[in-house]
Amino acid sequence: MIGFEWTAAKFFWYLFFAYFTLLYFTFYAIASIVSSGFYAIWNLFSGFIIRPAPSLQLLSTKVPIWWRWYCWICPEAGRLYGLVVSQFGDVMTPMDDGNRTVVVSQFVEDYFGFKHSWLGRVAAVVVAFAVRPCLALPS
Repeated sequence: MIGFEWTAAKFFWYLFFAYFTLLYFTFYAIASIVSSGFYAIWNLFSGFIIRPAPSLQLLSTKVPIWWRWYCWICPEAGRLYGLVVSQFGDVMTPMDDGNRTVVVSQFVEDYFGFKHSWLGRVAAVVVAFAVRPCLALPS
């Protein structure tokens, strides 16, 4: 449907990011009134509406300077990074982006700034977002 390759590794990366996203949404959705504000801000800065800085470096002019820190702590940005990189970060199929012909992995790196070599780091951050609320629970 959306161009994912049918390989076991990509399938399990997709399940990993989907599961841990569900896990941290479960922890952060304790109060529905407060969570709706978090979801709106997370979706705004996740990269769907405002494109994040390349590789989350603070160099982009798309995000105002006073909001650039939020790209670093937004769990949705990590999920988007992980899903895009795990599914399209190693695809070498040529595509036309309107100006030139480029391979998909290079387009992902040029447009979003997402590097396939960061997949392990992003996975660790997504796990940390899911585990962090568990560490705050009283014993």
